[in-house]
Amino acid sequence: MYFDAKDYTLHKPDNKHRDKINRMTTKTLMIQGTTSDAGKSILVTGLCRVLKNRGIKVAPFKPQNMALNSAVTSDGGEIGRAQAVQAQACGLEPHTDMNPVLLKPNTDVGAQVIIHGKALDDMNAQTFHEYKTIAMQAVLESHQRLSEQYDVILVEGAGSPAEINLRDGDIANMGFAEAVNCPVILISDIDRGGVFAHLVGTLELLSPSEQNRIKGFVINRFRGDIALLKSGLDWLENRTQKSVLGVLPYLHGLHIEAEDALNAQSLSNETNTLKIIVPVLPRMSNHTDFDPLRLHPQVDFEYIPHNTAIPPCDLVILPGSKSVRADLEYLYKNNWAEYLQKHLRYGGKIIGICGGFQMLGTGIHDPSGIEGAAGSAHGFNYFDMQTKLHKSKQLHNRKGSLCLNNAKVSGYEIHAGISEGAALEHPAIMSDENCDGAISSDNNILGTYFHGLFNETEACNAILGWAGLEQVESVDYFALQEMEIERLAGCIEDHLDVSSILEFI
Repeated sequence: MYFDAKDYTLHKPDNKHRDKINRMTTKTLMIQGTTSDAGKSILVTGLCRVLKNRGIKVAPFKPQNMALNSAVTSDGGEIGRAQAVQAQACGLEPHTDMNPVLLKPNTDVGAQVIIHGKALDDMNAQTFHEYKTIAMQAVLESHQRLSEQYDVILVEGAGSPAEINLRDGDIANMGFAEAVNCPVILISDIDRGGVFAHLVGTLELLSPSEQNRIKGFVINRFRGDIALLKSGLDWLENRTQKSVLGVLPYLHGLHIEAEDALNAQSLSNETNTLKIIVPVLPRMSNHTDFDPLRLHPQVDFEYIPHNTAIPPCDLVILPGSKSVRADLEYLYKNNWAEYLQKHLRYGGKIIGICGGFQMLGTGIHDPSGIEGAAGSAHGFNYFDMQTKLHKSKQLHNRKGSLCLNNAKVSGYEIHAGISEGAALEHPAIMSDENCDGAISSDNNILGTYFHGLFNETEACNAILGWAGLEQVESVDYFALQEMEIERLAGCIEDHLDVSSILEFI
């Protein structure tokens, strides 16, 4: 069988197509983890830059990703944010082949399924489990296309390969590694505790062929004297007959955009600060929007989780959401409507991004039940604007200028809603293609569909000044990203056996 990207169905392959899918590869290396957040994304990102710096043409790949942080690709699709960062580490534009299957959870038991960058349908866990055979063909086709373009493909697994209940039909870990016959490195996070149990236990739960596929271990986030770990490393190698390829130290303050985990750390260290808060929504998406603010030395940034007192601030930002009406209801139940009214009375500012922008209007309508049960919800009524959700998404990379002061802004749109109303006659952003968002008549509320609103230095400075910060310090966020990727690559060069890793591929 093979996958048809036009209709997402299986077809009987001819001999030529079968040969392409079954072709063995020796230039693919997969990184799998003993747990979620073990360091897979970080290791792939760092290795991508290590290989790029050595003149090797390398591309990232993740067969199946489950994340609400996503990016718009050069070919007009949608992939996980982590693969976009890994593409940057390779010096490439993100492409849908780098993450052919993306799952965006919209309930505890269901998710939107995105194949080759395009939303297919919502599926519950059981339905998707049955769909994996079809999804695997999409994975193999994307991997084949990358194989024909690059010297090396670095693959990131998902979760753990030892999840017994998920092994049947697996496409994210060993199922993929077996299909393309690639070697695997297993990484585990020692900072969590139990690292030897994680590594040995994971290995024990794999089949003999899968065990043979693992070429070595990497231990991540070690603190302390490495000499105290040596006896454990010797035991691990003797017990498993696998090499420890290195121990990565705990890199304090490392900033690599997160795949999904929320990093609440703020780096503000100055007295002249602007207080910014963001509510933690149950289905919050693309929280990497706020990394430039969280890392800005003049910003006191804080995420406000459930059942937490909402502090006074200068600026409230309502973030993106995968389930806008449900998250709007959450904000009403947690007294954010009253807080926003008081906040504005005292001269505060509000920004809504994507789903947060939609919430600032008069109503959100979902007649087709795209994000849950069909119906409508009342917005916060700050903009004369109605939003209707549509099945087809808006996926665009955008550039323009802020209407505040013509500052350069760039970003990307990922949303199902189309907004209409008089508020849009006073846009927040102007570009050659279209106008975007809205600004209130009193200049205190701004809404936009642009994710990445704060990435450009000019735009970030303009918004911080608009929100009340005097003498804004310029921070080049892209340069900061590059510096951190290089820092990570240098750490890998220093602490891992890169020569052995290169021999695997």
